[in-house]
Amino acid sequence: MAPQSALRTALLVFFSVLLTVLLGFGLPALLNAVMRLLGLPESSVSECIVVLYLLFVLCAATPRIPRGSVQVKGKAVLITGCDTGFGHALAKHLHKLGFTVFAGCLLKDKGGDGAKELEEFHSDRMKVVQLDVSSEEQVTQAVEYIKDSLDDPERGLWAVVNNAGVSTFGEVEFTSMDTYKQVSEVNLWGTIRVTKAVLPLIRRAKGRVVNVASMYGRMGNVMRSPYCVSKFGVEAFSDCLRYEMKGWDVKVSIIEPGNFIVATGILTRDIVASTANKLWSEAPSEVKEDYGKAHFEHNMSLMRSYCNSGHKDVASVLDDITDAIVSKRPYSRYNPMEPHWWIRMQLITHLPGAISDLLYF
Repeated sequence: MAPQSALRTALLVFFSVLLTVLLGFGLPALLNAVMRLLGLPESSVSECIVVLYLLFVLCAATPRIPRGSVQVKGKAVLITGCDTGFGHALAKHLHKLGFTVFAGCLLKDKGGDGAKELEEFHSDRMKVVQLDVSSEEQVTQAVEYIKDSLDDPERGLWAVVNNAGVSTFGEVEFTSMDTYKQVSEVNLWGTIRVTKAVLPLIRRAKGRVVNVASMYGRMGNVMRSPYCVSKFGVEAFSDCLRYEMKGWDVKVSIIEPGNFIVATGILTRDIVASTANKLWSEAPSEVKEDYGKAHFEHNMSLMRSYCNSGHKDVASVLDDITDAIVSKRPYSRYNPMEPHWWIRMQLITHLPGAISDLLYF
């Protein structure tokens, strides 16, 4: 592993130096040529570079520019996956802001702690709904309940936040087809199922569809293919829906959180242990023989260490989802993630694959 790390570091340093040299020598030459074409003095090049740098700082370092806010009073929002994590925190946050919240909880009928805590608000604006996004019947029942509970169904539902999701891991040859189907059933088909069910209400309100994807909806990674496949699908669905909804004045936004494993508990060391046992016990004998137990255990140790990483506070995700719901001009994509993950996502999605593969894999 040491030679690979050294090579990766060397490549990143080389790329940084190359970019600096190109900007240092290439940009002035390019600006000089533009100045000559425009008939302007070449002495203006320095000023242009300063202006470009200031624009970069404005884009990268300044706070989000206010774009106006909608009136919250009288507006209702459906959130899926409110038992724990982002959804649970968001339900409480939006209720505090004055929204009527329909909090979809998978474990409401089973007395789940998350659903109980939300029910203890004893508020007319906090309505806890039994909702398994993989069940057509439960989605239909939830939408009927929402229609019956809205003060004026003709005004529609202001927003839906498709947050319900599951995560897993495992190399492709260790991952069963059932696992791929189960993850996508919640993350992808659940998002599509709920969106289609409430879209007539959203259109009436000229409201918002907010889909929680992931940084892994924009870039792949080893041992994460089931999750990546489902989240790439959410990104594609959201883009297509955004194009279609422009004519209805419905805004569609994608939230792409980075690593919030510690904050949400979506993967824990216990989950890693049980998943690892399942992966190894169900793997074909030839796969076990070819990969070897040492290779498998090394990857599992990486996953255990990954469980202790990432953001400990979900505030940035809540802020971005809130902005997508209340801003008059919400962004198409929000990236609440650590800087190094944002840089990695930009490099992987914009550089040729041969270069980004050398940098990160």
